Amino acid sequence: MYLQKKGHVPKQAHVGIPKGQCEEEHSRRGFSGPSSHLYRTHPPTDWVRIDGPLRPRAFVCATLPTQDERSADARPVEILRSHDARVFLSRRAEATPYFVRNADGDEIYFVHRGSGRFETDYGQLPYEPGDYLVIPKGTTYRTIIESRPSLFLIVETPEPVEIPERGLLGQHALFDKGVLSSPELDGNPDDHAGTPGEWEVRIKRRGEYTSLVYPFYPMDVVGWKGDLWVAKLNVRDFRPVTSARYHLPPSVHATFQAGGVLISTFAPRPLERDPQALRIPFYHRNMDYDEVLFYHQGNFFSRAGIQPGMLTLHPQGIHHGPQPQAVEASKDKTETDEIAVMIESRDSLTVLPELESVEVKDYALSWSRR
Repeated sequence: MYLQKKGHVPKQAHVGIPKGQCEEEHSRRGFSGPSSHLYRTHPPTDWVRIDGPLRPRAFVCATLPTQDERSADARPVEILRSHDARVFLSRRAEATPYFVRNADGDEIYFVHRGSGRFETDYGQLPYEPGDYLVIPKGTTYRTIIESRPSLFLIVETPEPVEIPERGLLGQHALFDKGVLSSPELDGNPDDHAGTPGEWEVRIKRRGEYTSLVYPFYPMDVVGWKGDLWVAKLNVRDFRPVTSARYHLPPSVHATFQAGGVLISTFAPRPLERDPQALRIPFYHRNMDYDEVLFYHQGNFFSRAGIQPGMLTLHPQGIHHGPQPQAVEASKDKTETDEIAVMIESRDSLTVLPELESVEVKDYALSWSRR
């Protein structure tokens, strides 16, 4: 369809919004498809009641008990699920006593807390807070804990994880592939040759586990080459693309993609300097993706009441955007001081019962000015 315009509207989206109005973006395919901007006299989130499966939800993940904190033999707890992704939370206090191999898909570990290392087919890879670790499907690995407990957000995708195309920005935008870390073969498999006992590898396929037991240490790789390997990216190496005169959509922060899943990084960045430019996220109703935000650290300027370790879910079709208080507060800010991970799933996400125990029940009314 071609561009239409009715009524009195700004010439440029996100710029020069008339006083007393708020802008809402109605878009398809996330923020890259057809879109329109509607200028309203009331925020579309200013409801007084909401009930049904599309209500926005928030959860205090940092307080969710996990079995793998109490028992080293236990597995991460699944908290969200769709056909495009499964999301898990792991709070591990001890090293995994067995190795795992996921035959269901790639995995992205985001480290919220703790330090240690991943012991993989490809070698040792240390981790710290703010790390993404991308583990390809079929990799054998285990986690060694040094700072306890370590808290991980884990995204499993049936489609392979890739770096999105940057288009006219070029392949070095947001982060240069040169900042990615790969494992080091700094150990000697012979160090374990004399260790008595057996070594277990648990293979997951269709959610079920098969146990392999070896009489030797299974991390016996002495060399490797290729373009499929465990990779690490820390959020401090993520360099957001910004504009001084235009508020860019969240899709500009896309970090990884896997089929119907997009993972984006919100890192500290300067705000728009143009006094007419919108400086906070615009109201929108994302019609093709469920949006999940996991808050890692900092001050989350678009809303109050959010603490590190919390997670929010905004389903397809329901409005969301800044709280009214954030609109005024943004006028005095020059930059953001927040780190958050956004997971977008084209297929709608189901909240698993385990997550409901840490839900913030009144979150859906947090936009109300009453």
